[in-house]
Amino acid sequence: MLPNVSIPDSTPTPTPRPWSQRFEGSLHPAIARFNASIGFDIRLLPYDLAGSLAHVQMLGACGILTLSEAEQIRQGLEQIRQEAEAGTFQPDPDAEDVHYAVEHRLVALVGEVGKKLHTGRSRNDQVGTDLRLYLRDQIDCIRTSIWQLRGVLLHLASQHIETILPGYTHLQRAQPVSLAHHLLAYEEMLWRDWQRLGQVREQVNVCPLGSGALAGTPLPIDRHLTAHLLGFERITTNSLDAVSDRDYVVEFHAAASLILVHLSRLSEEMVLWASQEFRFVTLTDACATGSSLMPQKKNPDVPELVRGKAGRVFGHLQALLVTLKGLPLAYNKDLQEDKEGLFDTVDTLRSCLEAMTILLQEGIQFQPQRMAAAVGEDFSNATDVADYLVRQGIPFRTAHDLVGQIVRVCLAEGIVLRDLSLERWKQFHPAFEEDIFAAIDPQQVVAARLSAGGTGFAVVRQALQQAQVRHRPPEQSGETGES
Repeated sequence: MLPNVSIPDSTPTPTPRPWSQRFEGSLHPAIARFNASIGFDIRLLPYDLAGSLAHVQMLGACGILTLSEAEQIRQGLEQIRQEAEAGTFQPDPDAEDVHYAVEHRLVALVGEVGKKLHTGRSRNDQVGTDLRLYLRDQIDCIRTSIWQLRGVLLHLASQHIETILPGYTHLQRAQPVSLAHHLLAYEEMLWRDWQRLGQVREQVNVCPLGSGALAGTPLPIDRHLTAHLLGFERITTNSLDAVSDRDYVVEFHAAASLILVHLSRLSEEMVLWASQEFRFVTLTDACATGSSLMPQKKNPDVPELVRGKAGRVFGHLQALLVTLKGLPLAYNKDLQEDKEGLFDTVDTLRSCLEAMTILLQEGIQFQPQRMAAAVGEDFSNATDVADYLVRQGIPFRTAHDLVGQIVRVCLAEGIVLRDLSLERWKQFHPAFEEDIFAAIDPQQVVAARLSAGGTGFAVVRQALQQAQVRHRPPEQSGETGES
């Protein structure tokens, strides 16, 4: 059976061209729909209005418009802003993009003077400005979300400094570690993410408005004034680059991808730890779902979704790189493809940060006893036996080989190192004394690792204090916290 496909009328109604009288014929309606971006760039409406308000204020200040004209346009733009905030702004059906929608409504409100708003600018520098304003706001929101997630990790770490669990390499039990140390590893990743986004913000916070289509304008505009009014740190210095630059969007996608890498790694561990094989955490009802078939199931949907959503963000990065790689200067319509991926990355990243914060706060419960039991049933203290021998003056490689033999014997007998008697220890090497039992106790194994950055409890306490010091509340305006 064929799908229900709507076949376009063979004699479509022509679509008027919103921007130019250069053409005699009308645009084919299918091409008009293909060409339009209003369906997604309407999200930029608040930023388009902010840019237009700053632009008209500059035009009035520079005498390019009379103060009366500038004030009429300002009032019209403010009315559109009020309509947008009230949810009553309705773009013209023929609007190609958000910029035309605003201008069309402005002319309807204030008359012919509204057509003077576009003096001294182009859609090319206008969309670049809108995009930068939007991304700057989103970066601030995302950094705040990262700050909140870091706070949750720090709180959990403070509760579990002396909780021990197996540390893994190659997903094989390696050495016991402090759970706080493990959690602080993710806080370190998010700290780098937070800093990295601050650096991206610096690249975003540059004003291209006034660059025109590609070559600037002969009108005596004041680009520095416009940039100041919009809160930009500086202006772009090359008009060709200004209208075609999307490096800052690529950098944001890359930073977002790294954040999702870190969230995905944490998610993977939560999925593993919640399994019956690990049982290091249990899922609460707040963040778990059941099976449609198996009544006993409690599924870790939140970390699985975060892990899955990372891929779509990686895809948006790759898509934009491919879009940009062959573009000649200056603006090309290909750049319209920068927005949908960006909007989706922002939405995906923000939702993942929120979900992971809730998961760690309300969705899991750590099981310290199970973690400790796991440490006691393996050979993750074998390295400490070798270190014990090293302290007796035995070369590490010799000690390493000897401990390998001891582990092999224990495996053959179905026992672990703590089950060996002192007599048997001495059979392996006379250097072993009664203190070997304290040396291989899991708590002591962890506590003894006092090298800088290690998992020793005293070192972890210091690391936690340092992380808490740098975790200052984000400021309410401009940059969020220290960069």
